[in-house]
Amino acid sequence: MTITVDEVKNYLRVDYSEDDALIESLINAAKKQCMDILRTDDEAVLEAAQNGKIAVMFTVAYLYEHREEADHHALNLTLRALLFGSREVIF
Repeated sequence: MTITVDEVKNYLRVDYSEDDALIESLINAAKKQCMDILRTDDEAVLEAAQNGKIAVMFTVAYLYEHREEADHHALNLTLRALLFGSREVIF
């Protein structure tokens, strides 16, 4: 899945370049977190997920805006709700 720093900066309404490296790192972390929620190691599954791109961008925004006090449990619950329809069923 290709999500550019410029796309995320637009989503975040950030118009300066000082945080570009941070945002790029957060994109990679968000993809991994969303793939973990989907229970996959294949980025193509994330790309095919109905809300995959939105979930990644939401995760980046959440992590960017809550750097100091992120509630990862709440974030994961939100991601599960966003990605539920595409999530691998495991019993």
